[in-house]
Amino acid sequence: MVLQRIKKRKWMIPILLLVIGGLIYVGYLHVNIVNSANQDIVRDADYVIILGARVKGTTPSLSLQYRIDAAAEYLKENEHTIAIASGGQGTGEDISEAEAIKTELIKHGISEARILLENQSTSTNENIQFSKRLISDDMKTGLLVTNDYHVFRATMIANDYGLNLEGIPAKTPTIAIPKSYIREYMALTKYYLLKYTPF
Repeated sequence: MVLQRIKKRKWMIPILLLVIGGLIYVGYLHVNIVNSANQDIVRDADYVIILGARVKGTTPSLSLQYRIDAAAEYLKENEHTIAIASGGQGTGEDISEAEAIKTELIKHGISEARILLENQSTSTNENIQFSKRLISDDMKTGLLVTNDYHVFRATMIANDYGLNLEGIPAKTPTIAIPKSYIREYMALTKYYLLKYTPF
């Protein structure tokens, strides 16, 4: 009995340390996610990149609509800023995410002449990589628009492509918050592993 108790304790200690380490790691991610979504937003940026999200037929999902609304608010207040609508066409989408963004921005009163389309990307990485091709040499300052939980990772990816961008945080649909944050913790872990693992 005594030996069994000792063996159980030996197993419990590493499990407990693993749980504590996991909680600290998730806490670290969460603090950075929250801080990135609460930074001061520069005025009169030369451009904003609006990251795509799911489109249902031709209708933006609520997550995408929140991104569009946040971008439109900024564009109305900063009349010289160019919008880069980013996102390709996926399964179940009758138009590209970029086209859906453009359509909704025009409904908000944003001139079509201020909107550039990047309609080939299929991921956050490609959103930024392909959008960069549309940024001219005289466009120095930029922002990106995405849901609040996504700003931290998106701005890090932008930095990997030489774009020093801050984020305009759009709301996350309440019903999607738990799933979105869990998926983001996993996506951030994958990002760190790919970036810092030397093989």
